[in-house]
Amino acid sequence: MKSYNELEALVIAWATQKGILENGTPSRQCDKTLEEVEELSDAIFDNNKDEIIDALGDILVTIIIQAEMQGVKLTECLESAYNVIAKRTGKMVGGQFVKDATAHSGFDTEQQSNT
Repeated sequence: MKSYNELEALVIAWATQKGILENGTPSRQCDKTLEEVEELSDAIFDNNKDEIIDALGDILVTIIIQAEMQGVKLTECLESAYNVIAKRTGKMVGGQFVKDATAHSGFDTEQQSNT
């Protein structure tokens, strides 16, 4: 089995070869990610493990390409997100983690997500 770093490099090479990085746009790549997330939702609803695996892989491919378009490393993004969620408190409600409300002044993007 290939390592994550090897697979990421192969995806970036594939995206380069297909002209996605040169001719694609971040907005259209985001649309592709949303399309794949919808496929994941359908697969979960159908309890179809093979389709769940396929959709998760496709989502990762679109996110790897998006990160490359944005000039960021996914490991940095993941670490940044983890550093936020590691301190988060909350509770499970209806099968989903809901973070505790916090008092912040100004716009806080953290309050926009239940991640």
